[in-house]
Amino acid sequence: MAGYLSEADFVMVEEGFSTRDLLEQLTLGASQSTTEEVAAFFVADLGAVVRKHFCFLKCLPRVRPFYAVKCNSSPGVLKVLAELGLGFSCANKAEMELVQHIGVPASKIIYANPCKQIAHIKYAAKHGVRLLSFDNEMELAKVVKSHPSAKMVLCIATDDSHSRSRLSLTFGVSLQSCRHLLEDAKRNHVEVVGVSFHIGSGCPDPQAYAQSIADARLVFEMGAELGHRMHILDLGGGFPGVEGAKVRFEEISSVVNSALDLYFPEGCGVDILAKLGRYYVTSAFTLATSIIAKKEVLLEQPGREEENGSAPKTILYQLGEGEYGIFNSVLFDNTCPTPILQKKPSMEQPLYSSSLWGPVVDGCDCIAEGLWLPQLHVGDWLVFENMGAYTVGMGSLLGGAQTCRITYAMSRVAWEALRGQLLPAEQDEDAEGTCKPLSCGWEITDTLCMGPVFTPASIM
Repeated sequence: MAGYLSEADFVMVEEGFSTRDLLEQLTLGASQSTTEEVAAFFVADLGAVVRKHFCFLKCLPRVRPFYAVKCNSSPGVLKVLAELGLGFSCANKAEMELVQHIGVPASKIIYANPCKQIAHIKYAAKHGVRLLSFDNEMELAKVVKSHPSAKMVLCIATDDSHSRSRLSLTFGVSLQSCRHLLEDAKRNHVEVVGVSFHIGSGCPDPQAYAQSIADARLVFEMGAELGHRMHILDLGGGFPGVEGAKVRFEEISSVVNSALDLYFPEGCGVDILAKLGRYYVTSAFTLATSIIAKKEVLLEQPGREEENGSAPKTILYQLGEGEYGIFNSVLFDNTCPTPILQKKPSMEQPLYSSSLWGPVVDGCDCIAEGLWLPQLHVGDWLVFENMGAYTVGMGSLLGGAQTCRITYAMSRVAWEALRGQLLPAEQDEDAEGTCKPLSCGWEITDTLCMGPVFTPASIM
């Protein structure tokens, strides 16, 4: 193994014991603790991350995955992905420092923010990060002055009109302006080595990838005419991180593979990358948070009574985390998180109109409403699944510190799979199609057949 991750970094989940069992143990311990008050914590299934990686390599065998650090910069995630051989896409100096601190070489880092601070460009130059992105003249000029040896990737705009998160409103250059930027780079003796795009998050149309790949082919041809030796195609992100998404990852992969075969066929000399965040971490993290306060509000509806004869009411529960922190997806992704009750109610318990609120005294800090829940109490725990994206390690983006504790877990089977895929292969031909379960997550019961797995080399 490369030595990024060790058994001391996580709880080994043995056969017959799941991360759900671990979650119950931790909530019980937090409730009974007399030394510290814990209002919320995560359980992170690193085995689910391993499984996602092997699935990616199976579905997109020509694409080298890079991890978007901004999505979740927790140490366990960075270490397991580094162990799997991923490169890292960093948005700023703090993220570059973070991945270099755990030992990731500069050759596996992309400074992929097309809007960069000069001090951060100088940091990249000083610490050997040579691959940077740009989409306008001003960014190019900053790099020319502060990092003249950089290799540049041109970010192009996409049709992300149907995406939930539209990045091309801010980032990416139109096809009509690409030649001008390529000419400017040539005049300034800057080598443009590739093209990148991002169709945005939550895009329901896989054909957006095909169109963007076709557009990238045109830019490659422009670059070749001007003398740029382009050899990198960056597909960006936007790949779904949960089961049940509008478009399945396998559907997107099929479209991408077909478009690559058409516009960038195997053997063409182009290195194909993708920058993934949500795909790797969303389903791996489960949040447990306790109720810190509650308030019952009588509903003024004359003539209506509950089944027990009392006046109808709604119950407001206040949690230790809100939408200005871990539940920011309510603001940015327009989600409505659905809790799982840690204590299963009996069928006889009545249900009440309920809503969940964060700790900020703010009428906008509403996590979820329109829920029907049994009577809950202060100190009860609620569980939320699929909480790995943009919930952890936001300090690098927002200037704050992550205070919510994370307990990492992995099954022994997943650990052995992780160790084995990085060892020098003495593969038995008959073992190539062997199926092994890879995750310790209670929601993951399938197995995955894998052929030989490659480890990405450096990007330069």
